[in-house]
Amino acid sequence: MNENTKNYEALFTPWKIGNVEIKNRIVMCPMGGTSLFGWFELGGCHFDKEAANLFLERAKNNVGLIIPGIAPLRDTFWGKWLWQNPKMFEELKEFMDEIHKTGAKLFIQLTAGMGRSWAITELVAPLHKNKFTRALVKPIIDTSHELASPSPQPSRWAHDIICPEMTVEQIHEIIEAFAKTAKLCRDAGVDGVEVHAVHEGYLLDQFSIEFFNKRTDEYGGSFENRYRFATEVVKAIKEACGDDYPVSLRYSALSKMKGFCEGAMPGEDYTEVGRDMAESEKAVRYLQDAGYDMLNADNGTYDSWYWAHPPMYMPENCNLEDVAHLKQFVDIPVVCAGRMDAATGAKAVAEGKIDAVGVARQFLTDPAWVTKLLEDRLEDIKPCICCHAGCFNFSSSKGHANTQDLTDTMGLARCALNPETMQSKKYYITPAKKTKNIAIIGGGIGGMEAAILCAKRGHNVTLYEKSDALGGVFIAAAAPSFKEKDRALIKWYIRELTKLPITVKMNTEVTDLSALSADEIIIATGATPKRIPVPGADTAIEAIDFLLGKAPVGDKVVVIGGGLTGCEIAYELYLQGKQPAIVEMQDDLITAKGVCLANTSYLRDFFKTNKVPTYLETSLCSIDNGTVTLKDKCGNTFTVEADSVILSVGYNPSPLAAKGKKIHVIGDAKKVGNLRSVIWGAWDVCMKL
Repeated sequence: MNENTKNYEALFTPWKIGNVEIKNRIVMCPMGGTSLFGWFELGGCHFDKEAANLFLERAKNNVGLIIPGIAPLRDTFWGKWLWQNPKMFEELKEFMDEIHKTGAKLFIQLTAGMGRSWAITELVAPLHKNKFTRALVKPIIDTSHELASPSPQPSRWAHDIICPEMTVEQIHEIIEAFAKTAKLCRDAGVDGVEVHAVHEGYLLDQFSIEFFNKRTDEYGGSFENRYRFATEVVKAIKEACGDDYPVSLRYSALSKMKGFCEGAMPGEDYTEVGRDMAESEKAVRYLQDAGYDMLNADNGTYDSWYWAHPPMYMPENCNLEDVAHLKQFVDIPVVCAGRMDAATGAKAVAEGKIDAVGVARQFLTDPAWVTKLLEDRLEDIKPCICCHAGCFNFSSSKGHANTQDLTDTMGLARCALNPETMQSKKYYITPAKKTKNIAIIGGGIGGMEAAILCAKRGHNVTLYEKSDALGGVFIAAAAPSFKEKDRALIKWYIRELTKLPITVKMNTEVTDLSALSADEIIIATGATPKRIPVPGADTAIEAIDFLLGKAPVGDKVVVIGGGLTGCEIAYELYLQGKQPAIVEMQDDLITAKGVCLANTSYLRDFFKTNKVPTYLETSLCSIDNGTVTLKDKCGNTFTVEADSVILSVGYNPSPLAAKGKKIHVIGDAKKVGNLRSVIWGAWDVCMKL
């Protein structure tokens, strides 16, 4: 280990889960979509070679323990139980032999189900609501089984759907399936299993939390009854596999819930309606005594999803204090996850506060980040920016279930910043058949991504940027105080450009494409802000100008546009001590598809908790001196005080040119989107050049 990595030394010491020794204290935590048994696929459960390749690459890059994403005990489509597929476990055995050659260990995470947290989509919800269609599709997808919960209650995703109560027979069937599947895993050489989960408001967690569990039988009521399901699961696994076979538990220290679909903000003084710390102190000991060998812990439920899936608004190491507190009440190892910073995690391990550091999405962005940490190449680590745009973009707004496209639902755990992740058959780098001279116009993220990819394929690349800085509009997007990872990403791109034979011409505006001696030209000139035709609009501040610090604002600031950018601006204004208000024509904030509910619910809860005025279904009539005039959905007009007005109403593509055999338009210049569409789109073009 290099001298500069001494701060991380504690991470690279061995530890044990039961009798299984792990070579270091970095745990690749489970992520939906990375199941070795497939995920939400019409073909049914199978050994997923894409996920296997993902894990093998990470194992070769020095991760200590790998825990793949949830494996439903009963296949979502066709209803087949995992233990009924012996061929799949034969393939798993061969894979485990390869994993063990790297020195890594691997646990399989098995799930009892999601219950009310099952992210029912806009496509499937109507089929469930109608008795006839529900019965018709039952052989393919049994929605009543997927939604079955401890007690009848509204779905987290579709509030007008009441989830059915799970029967005792179903509970016993699941417990039996845990035991049978765990034994097959053990026989295949898997080092242990993880039970999913008294965690994140999934099914076993719903049983354990009185707020969700209103049963009057042996699985509801008292503390012992509410945790009975989880304890019977581990006892059944131990009986089938032996007491020495390790069983981890995915666990939430606190629910962080104020009510139905309402989470608690970091540092907020609130009344916990889920699992509070007093119960958690008792629960962790009780679960340990039942047979669990490790706690893989964080916080939250789907009602406070931003604790379990922290967006960039959440502080780093947001769950560490609560998880470290619980370690005092158990003798088994405790792992903490949730925007864990490696240096802080190493310090916590060294001080005995936790036993290992759980990291998930960073492994999607950069499979070699642990190796780079060991080699003191921290600046080479491509940072995860917590956007959820590729890995988990389940989205929802008022009156809508999961609005994510079905192709996304069936393809989780991809990465907005790394197209190769879980898509190795679609996105990959191969040498170009013919070396070409390629000109790229625009040094934003799309332009830089295209330049790097083309250079890696062997092309001669010249990148033209009209300003004196690389990053394009993403410089503004990365400006808010909570976007430190975005700023690090820009630095990463600039550094990567220097490693490759790429000619970068700054302060060079290209206006005549015919003057370029290039075989192929890539246009990555971005987009321009939209304007709205209302009186006084010329006095308003463009969102990008505010973000770049070009236009100071007063104390009372009205933000026109409640999409993601507008909400992030309002959030930043509040953090600066200003008094923002948001005006949005839709019936909710951030209604666009593809923006994860963990991200949007944080902002919605933040504005609600901190009483930030939000005018929904409201349009702007005019901007006046010191006020704005607005019109609500009933046609009533009213005024709101405004020292400053910021316009965040979207963008229009701004391509330099859009036609020509050798001209290729990418990114926002083609269609306004997000980093995922910009980066993946660059690969779609550059792989063919």
